[in-house]
Amino acid sequence: MPEEHREEAEAKFKAVTQAYEILKDDQKRSLYDAGGMEALKRGMPGDGPDLEDMFSQMFGGFGGFPGNDDEQEYHVTLEELYRGKTAKFQVQKQIVCETCKGTGAKDKVQPQDCDFCKGQGRVMAVRQVGPGLATREVLPCEKCQGTGKLVKDKDKCKKCKGKRTVKETKAIEIYIPRGSMQGDRIVVEGEADQVPGTKPGDIVFVLVEEAHDVLTRIGQDLSAELTITLAESLCGFSRTVLTHLDGRGIHMTRERGRILRPGDVLRVSGEGMPHKKGDAKGDLYLIVKVEFPEDGFLQKDQDYETIQKLLPGPPPEIKAEEIDEVEYEEDADIEEAS
Repeated sequence: MPEEHREEAEAKFKAVTQAYEILKDDQKRSLYDAGGMEALKRGMPGDGPDLEDMFSQMFGGFGGFPGNDDEQEYHVTLEELYRGKTAKFQVQKQIVCETCKGTGAKDKVQPQDCDFCKGQGRVMAVRQVGPGLATREVLPCEKCQGTGKLVKDKDKCKKCKGKRTVKETKAIEIYIPRGSMQGDRIVVEGEADQVPGTKPGDIVFVLVEEAHDVLTRIGQDLSAELTITLAESLCGFSRTVLTHLDGRGIHMTRERGRILRPGDVLRVSGEGMPHKKGDAKGDLYLIVKVEFPEDGFLQKDQDYETIQKLLPGPPPEIKAEEIDEVEYEEDADIEEAS
């Protein structure tokens, strides 16, 4: 850690520790309740830490911890990412109880300060981070669940049973821009679970791209196999080779005299994925796969002779002092070689 960052971290930790020491001291806490920071400073030697500034920076003031975001995966097809998608669905969330306004208590009943955290909703804890090494950190109080308040069973709100929040089902809508990618985050602001005294967090949908049967995405480009027959590889073709993500047929013409070989790659400009900004698109790469005919498709000696006359002949004969005729196995797996 750089020296300037280390000094800043140490200063913040020292200030937090001092703030906590004051908050857990009943006398010092009483001074603060009676006259705020000025009264507290007058009752202390020297300048004490500014609790309001400290907790404002760390937790947004004495109102509690910031709300947590609700992050979840959202599965989308390659077609949906190509076209863009608007999705509407129901979500269940916790909202502040309207009956008790988030106090958890019956009408006219005032919750009492938690005796464990002195009404602060947080406590200082020691956490072991290594052999012989520990650190102190501020955590939500477990007794009052971070609220700083306690309500007796007989005084709890009948609707929320003292939990301060109730479950609600709400319809939300999200828009996934065309060209979005795996891992993109769609944020619905302020729609996470509500907690009294805090600003609600966001619902964050992390996009998970589902595999496509034909097309594979590579950034903004797409790739697919182009399966052609042996006759097409030698003689050319003119036909629709695949269905694109928007339902269009992609037609290609390959003129005679230009042979396609297994593993050749053809690029179709502008037929990849759209970019989220602008009208530009990536490219479509087609990887050639030649489908050879089945054994026995040539039936007559004349057929073999015709093919041999049309195709190039064998390479020059290899000469050697001794020649062995060997046997072989078909469909061998090169992965088994050692």
